[in-house]
Amino acid sequence: MLSRLMTWGETRIKPFDERSIERPPDQLWAFYWFFIKPLWPFFVFLLIAGCLGSIIEVALMGFVGTIVDKMRVESDPASFISNHGLMLTLMAFVALILRPVVSVGHDFIKNQIIAAGCTARIRWQTHRYVMRQSLGFFQNDFAGRVANKIMQTGTSLRESVVQLIDALWYASVQFVGSALLFAASDWRLTVPLVLWLVAYIMTLRYFVPRIKQRSTESSEARSMLIGRIVDSYTNIMTVKLFAHAEREDTYAREALTEQVQKWQASLRLITGMEIVLYLLNGILLVATTGLAIWLWTLQYVSVGDIAVVSGLVIRIVTMSGWVMWTISDVFENIGVVHEGMETISRPNLLVDKPDAKPLTVPRGEIRFDHIHFHYGAGRAASDDAPPRVIESLSLTVRPGEKVGLVGRSGAGKSTLVNLLLRFYDLEGGRILIDGKNIADVTQDSLRAEIGMVTQDTSLLHRSVRDNILYGRLDASEADVIAAARRAEAHEFIRGLEDLKGRRGYDAHVGERGVKLSGGQRQRIAIARVLLKNAPILVLDEATSALDSEVESEIQSSFETLMRGKTVIAIAHRLSTIAAMDRLVVMDEGRIVEEGSHADLLKRGGIYAQLWSRQSGGFLAREAAE
Repeated sequence: MLSRLMTWGETRIKPFDERSIERPPDQLWAFYWFFIKPLWPFFVFLLIAGCLGSIIEVALMGFVGTIVDKMRVESDPASFISNHGLMLTLMAFVALILRPVVSVGHDFIKNQIIAAGCTARIRWQTHRYVMRQSLGFFQNDFAGRVANKIMQTGTSLRESVVQLIDALWYASVQFVGSALLFAASDWRLTVPLVLWLVAYIMTLRYFVPRIKQRSTESSEARSMLIGRIVDSYTNIMTVKLFAHAEREDTYAREALTEQVQKWQASLRLITGMEIVLYLLNGILLVATTGLAIWLWTLQYVSVGDIAVVSGLVIRIVTMSGWVMWTISDVFENIGVVHEGMETISRPNLLVDKPDAKPLTVPRGEIRFDHIHFHYGAGRAASDDAPPRVIESLSLTVRPGEKVGLVGRSGAGKSTLVNLLLRFYDLEGGRILIDGKNIADVTQDSLRAEIGMVTQDTSLLHRSVRDNILYGRLDASEADVIAAARRAEAHEFIRGLEDLKGRRGYDAHVGERGVKLSGGQRQRIAIARVLLKNAPILVLDEATSALDSEVESEIQSSFETLMRGKTVIAIAHRLSTIAAMDRLVVMDEGRIVEEGSHADLLKRGGIYAQLWSRQSGGFLAREAAE
């Protein structure tokens, strides 16, 4: 029964909201309301439960004072229970049944309904939005820092709202109820309470905003620390190769030192706030109790009134510390949310048009029509401004044509491919695939029609099977194995085993595929693209990680892969693209030469120079053949 009730509560909030993905607001309170609005009934129930619980606490203290007074004047103690049975029964009902039910209901709403579901929902929504940010968004930040902000923001947003509800109503009802009981005994008893409240609010107004600011700075420093540590772990191979563990220690130590300093600055404020609070609480306790005793000596209040006043003052003193800590936590969490919002709510600069349609590629013609692009704001008006990475480039790749892109490093070859995949938007011109402007189609459909093998192959830390299936998720096991065979990867995959004993296609490859050699990673990437079987194929230094023997072994696979497809291939090792239908030579963002391998050698231009520089060893043998 209890288990079913818990399950019911835990399923009230659906974490995986599959509505359209929206950018969260970049104003703090609007950011809060964006996530809380769909869940507002649960927070209202929490508010009601907290209010009822606070009223019950004050009512119980009133009961105690009434009982003390009645016991003091009772002439026959033996008949006390029979004379006041109804009141005692009511008090017992409140203490034994009503109070536990309300308290359990409050905790059930907070823990079973809101806690996990609300946090997971916020994390899911923020993750979905951030996942669709542009490539530049991730290139300009630490992955660990972004992930940390998504994790922290969900927890802090939910916790700050829950804490604020609890502290607001608990403190308000307790104080108002206490003031009413004090006034019912003697109005003068409310004077110390009101003066204490004024001083308490002034203390909060001074310390809390400063703690919020320090907490925001500490949260930012913590995110930077996590980002630096994750960056070192992610690039552990580079750290080991250059024996720079101590340098990474220094890099992390700088961030850790800053984070500790920011945290200590926040803790200093908290300690100062506690000193003031202890002083105010001591004054309230002595002043109120002393005043009550003095009024009793003058017969203005009863012994029961003193019991109620003393009990409530002790409770207020205890409550004030909890409320102040809670308010500090609320503002600390608000600081964390604010810092996370600055990353999460950034506008996505690369979005589909509202009327974007899916792309279909029946032929595979690619046309670059006078395109311009620069990584940044573009070219300034001054004549001394640096040239764009791509400057007024036009190129048509016919359906089924195999084109090799050649040029020195920085000529713009990879940029041209990134623009084709629409990782960045053009500053001028247009790119057409089968006559359709890629800016007018959905990004997912565009990239679904292009298969790509890159030089720096990165695999997911999942099984080999999952990595190959990334090419086509609905492929069968037979399709996966067939693609691996064609990529000359099946044999080495069969021999793989990870630390958990998973073998073959079930073996996990490590973060970014670090447990495999460069050649093995490349062959799995090739198998993935073979399985995808897209009509347009892009090879960006696709065989650079393979030695000549392995490259020769999978050459037939590449021929099969390219058959019937429009191909754009980039290679610094010119022998790998010399047999393409056409070679396009780029320099400083422009096309400077076009033609076959033989034609370009005869011209004696940039291509001929590049070829001559590579004319030893491996290329010399191929040229002789």
